[in-house]
Amino acid sequence: MTKHQVYLSLGSNLGRREENLTKAIQLIAERVGAVIRQSSFIETAPWGFHSEHQFMNAAILCETDKTPREVLQLTQQIEKEMGRKNKTSHFYSDRCIDIDILLYDDLTIDEPDLKIPHPLMQERDFVMIPLKQITNP
Repeated sequence: MTKHQVYLSLGSNLGRREENLTKAIQLIAERVGAVIRQSSFIETAPWGFHSEHQFMNAAILCETDKTPREVLQLTQQIEKEMGRKNKTSHFYSDRCIDIDILLYDDLTIDEPDLKIPHPLMQERDFVMIPLKQITNP
């Protein structure tokens, strides 16, 4: 079975942020695939909206046999199980967990609900700083 490399970005700014990230990473490892690399957790300001709550962010590299669409469905299910409310691409708000697909092998996908590479990742330090930790180990 072919293994693919998928880079994911995680963020949390509600509740016990570090525990939320750790739980999400454990669920991803169980359902998506083995976590090969994990960045440190970094604290960042909200992006795209105002909030009194700072974010904790991380990035991980998974090895998966799932398709990009399956990875999207699995990560959205994890978000929902952990208490994430409606996720839309144009609505930024406080959240207990957010999981975004950044890269999947060297694929480019441009569908309404699935864009790889993530279109805004270069603009977001909270994505790029952890991502650089695991792409240049």
